[in-house]
Amino acid sequence: MEIKPVKKSGNDNKTFHLGNSMSVRLPSDEAYVPQVEKEQKWLPILAKHLSTPISEQLAKGEPSEDYPHPWSVNKWLDGETLTLENIDDSNQFANDLGKFLVELQSIDASEGPLAGEHNFYRGGDIVVYDDECRDAINNNVNTFNKHLLKEIWELALTSKWAGEPVWVHGDIAPGNILIENGKLCAVIDFGILGVGDPSCDAAMAWTFLMIVAERHLRMH
Repeated sequence: MEIKPVKKSGNDNKTFHLGNSMSVRLPSDEAYVPQVEKEQKWLPILAKHLSTPISEQLAKGEPSEDYPHPWSVNKWLDGETLTLENIDDSNQFANDLGKFLVELQSIDASEGPLAGEHNFYRGGDIVVYDDECRDAINNNVNTFNKHLLKEIWELALTSKWAGEPVWVHGDIAPGNILIENGKLCAVIDFGILGVGDPSCDAAMAWTFLMIVAERHLRMH
């Protein structure tokens, strides 16, 4: 059975084709090892409640002398990585992605893994990045308005999710969204999966979708 690298692999895991119908995901560092067990446990449960296909686990590989970490064998999902060019209708795409997120957030999360080290606190309290953010601000005083950035960051720190923790994908980005025939066909890479504040999954609104909106404005 032929093994070859996928066209676009992620940073946390290295992914390979395994024949025509499977893929292999191997953590690229020890920090990403907890993702393997988490996906094995929770993705079959989440998939039952989602109308959009997601990564499907087929087997778990064990560490060996050749590779020191556990790894996963997944069902291969057809589709192309999302780009500005391969969606037919951006409004339909946004609606379909929103439907996926609503379904995900509606699944019982009472026993899910709370945001923490396993997902780099995605969906958790952003105060864990306070020192890192302030260092970044101080290191860019010649490029950005330091006082304005501090004001924005301190305002962000006061914003807290008031609802019950919900499921978050944690990395809703073009590289983890598959498109087929111009439409959303699957969501993959749940390594940052966790339970917490869903605002992290809205990042597409001011990244990819903002670019789409700006392009439409220029065209008209």
